[in-house]
Amino acid sequence: MENYTMEGRTYRYYGQEAPLYPFGYGLSYTTFSYRDLVLSPSVLPVCANLTVSVVLENTGLRDGEEVVQLYLRWEQSSVPVPRWQLVAFRRVAVLAGQETKLSFQVLAEQRAVWAQGWCLEPGTFTLFAGGQQPGQQTRAPSEVLSARFSVTGTARPLRGC
Repeated sequence: MENYTMEGRTYRYYGQEAPLYPFGYGLSYTTFSYRDLVLSPSVLPVCANLTVSVVLENTGLRDGEEVVQLYLRWEQSSVPVPRWQLVAFRRVAVLAGQETKLSFQVLAEQRAVWAQGWCLEPGTFTLFAGGQQPGQQTRAPSEVLSARFSVTGTARPLRGC
């Protein structure tokens, strides 16, 4: 084997082709709505962690569970990276007509890229929060919110943080 890239070998690197059954695929007996996606801070140093909060509301008539998923996308990177990377998820039970505010921590190491060793790079990133992957087409609608944040500083090895 001479080509060790992941291009075309795993769903994370398929390009524009969507996987047949992406992570989070499935149906529910109720509906959910997402709002108030907050990233804190929106500009952070290269070694800092990101705090994320989002409000999840059960807008249906039945109690239900939702798998809230957070995906990260690098807007510019010095090396090939996935279209987006799953960085957090949580299964949450929400009573019909109720809402809950969820908090997540996205660690600096989750933004690391492989460039002859794990490295953290500055730049612009997009974070997606919802009940499915960004751009996923399903029979049961589930919105995906997005927000951008910036990382400042100079690139450095992950172990240097």
